[in-house]
Amino acid sequence: MNNTFYSNGKLLLTGEYVVLDGATALAIPTKYGQRLTIEPTTKGELLWNSFDFKNQCWFSAAFTGDTFEVEGTDKPAIANTLQNILREAKRLNPNFLNNTEGIHVTTELDFPQNWGLGSSSTLINNIAQWAQIDAFTLLKNSFGGSGYDIAAAQQKTPFFYQLYEGQPSIKKAHLLWDFKDHLFFVHLNKKQDSKEGIAHYRNAKVSKNDIEKISDLGKKLLLCYTLQDFKNLMQSHEKTISEIIKIKPIQERLFPDFKGTVKSLGAWGGDFVLATGDETNQEYFRKKGYTTIIPFTDMLL
Repeated sequence: MNNTFYSNGKLLLTGEYVVLDGATALAIPTKYGQRLTIEPTTKGELLWNSFDFKNQCWFSAAFTGDTFEVEGTDKPAIANTLQNILREAKRLNPNFLNNTEGIHVTTELDFPQNWGLGSSSTLINNIAQWAQIDAFTLLKNSFGGSGYDIAAAQQKTPFFYQLYEGQPSIKKAHLLWDFKDHLFFVHLNKKQDSKEGIAHYRNAKVSKNDIEKISDLGKKLLLCYTLQDFKNLMQSHEKTISEIIKIKPIQERLFPDFKGTVKSLGAWGGDFVLATGDETNQEYFRKKGYTTIIPFTDMLL
């Protein structure tokens, strides 16, 4: 009997970086995610195949069924990372995969890996569901991070996320903006390494006032009634994060002549940005070579 698990991708609208230090962040689960399917076999090993959004197999490996020793793979580094995750899952639940003759695992992504929507976090959450363990703990003991991406994998609506005394706090948020048709996401044609961004942030000096300000801006963003108010808050958020991490906002660096407003999402420098405007504003990005443009409501789960 096959079992299938699914997890949503993620985007962090506010609170990037400082969510690690307890700031309240506004995040959304995306329509794009990852599926993991389990099929029993009689081969006595764990076979793994990962497929991209074009249904092309990009990773294969075979592991022993008890200690997850790598028996064969086309990508050793990825196999070793996966081995560590599976072993941690087994440590958290010693009954995981007991009395199993063999397993064939397939994973399927809904989105290109370079989009940065959470190929790792959706995998972690799917494995946690399969192993019947806490996904936040599995993340903490493997990749690390704030955990908001795990929350997004599990949520069906936008939400506020905060690490309170090291534990995740999740509260549903309702985006009542009547200007959603003037919001869209633009992919910057590059994948940003979150670990690098976090390492850079850890060298920054962050005050309690900075954390409170970012939390406040996120909460105010939720209550915007006009697009202009929304743009003003986005700009204030960008300015505050810029001052903390000592990096110029993306609009200053790449789009200084853009008539709307552009805000980074997550680690600065890659993946998606959030922009304001209509179809004419979207054409501005296309002319610059940024052709992956997704309207806000087409991304939101």
